[in-house]
Amino acid sequence: MRKVRRRRRLSMTSLIDVIFLLLLFFMLSSTFSKFAEVELTAGGAGAATSSTARPLFLQLGPETARLNSAELALEALPEALAERRAEAEGEEPQPLIVSLQPGVSAQRLTDLLVVLRGAPGFAPAILGAS
Repeated sequence: MRKVRRRRRLSMTSLIDVIFLLLLFFMLSSTFSKFAEVELTAGGAGAATSSTARPLFLQLGPETARLNSAELALEALPEALAERRAEAEGEEPQPLIVSLQPGVSAQRLTDLLVVLRGAPGFAPAILGAS
């Protein structure tokens, strides 16, 4: 006659310890920082501007940027905008129309908006795809 082996009860203590360690790991490895927000204004069809200032046209490409058909680097944009702002009269924000060429990444657009945030006196509007 064979002895019947009795099953041992599974201890829940070790399972709770493992779950606690996993919870602790994921809490410590996650980030709770708030990401920066970038203000974005999209130009719509038929949207009229109340500004009397002459708008600037910025064409953003994957590698280049053109401000009123003058090619420049993204790092040189604040200086070029400051020169244009000095030429303009009035205190109201000068419209800046931004057109995106095909192949422009979201990161490239975000980099441009961060640069434009440092150039006061402009109201950028992003043209949508046609």
